[in-house]
Amino acid sequence: MQSRQDYIEMRLPASAEYVSLIRLTLSGVFSRAGASYDDIEDAKIAVSEAVTNAVKHAYKQNVETGMINLCFEIFDDKIKIVISDQGESFDYESTKSKLGPYNDNENIDFLREGGLGLFLIESLMDEVTVYKESGVTISMIKYIKKEQVRNNGERVEIS
Repeated sequence: MQSRQDYIEMRLPASAEYVSLIRLTLSGVFSRAGASYDDIEDAKIAVSEAVTNAVKHAYKQNVETGMINLCFEIFDDKIKIVISDQGESFDYESTKSKLGPYNDNENIDFLREGGLGLFLIESLMDEVTVYKESGVTISMIKYIKKEQVRNNGERVEIS
């Protein structure tokens, strides 16, 4: 049975100016947990998309008062990230059904607009769950592959 090592929680205004702070915090949390560079970069993109979606869509009416909650749960082999807002909800399954797959032969002038952030989140994270009660909560899990650097600079993943 895996044990949780740490729990970190942040509460921030729903404003795009805080996305960089969240990305910086995520980098520190993942680095401390021993995650690989690739895992850190994937998680930064996914979390940025989720937070940006909350900023753009959740608080259309109350931009000044909207808040985003962000939690990191660090385990031995994974990091769970939970992002929640109390704003407007959306139909995740309906939005998801309108996503890709995008084909190489599709004309880029006619690509479907919207939903690409959800596609990225699901592609980059190992597990994604969306809850739609009193706002939107997105739970994402990234299994971490620990990485070491040998004396010659070669990167090696370890378990």
